[in-house]
Amino acid sequence: MTFKEYKEKALRDEEFRKEYEALAPQHEIIKAVIAARIEKKMTQAELAERADTKQSNISRFESGNYNPSVEFLQKIAGALNKQLEITLR
Repeated sequence: MTFKEYKEKALRDEEFRKEYEALAPQHEIIKAVIAARIEKKMTQAELAERADTKQSNISRFESGNYNPSVEFLQKIAGALNKQLEITLR
């Protein structure tokens, strides 16, 4: 079974689907940071230096193992010459 097949099967479970969807905003910001970092041809270490944090914090964030503060996200955005926008819908 491929991961895609497993994911499709797992998403049929309503409780699993709700939990998966609840993580969507976190995954979106992670993908956006990774894409911006790659676009600027920066390593995690370079981003960490510019954001005045440790490379391990960047790694944990990008892997989804770190629940970032707004302050952390602002530092990352600034280091990437981006603007952080948070909206409620």
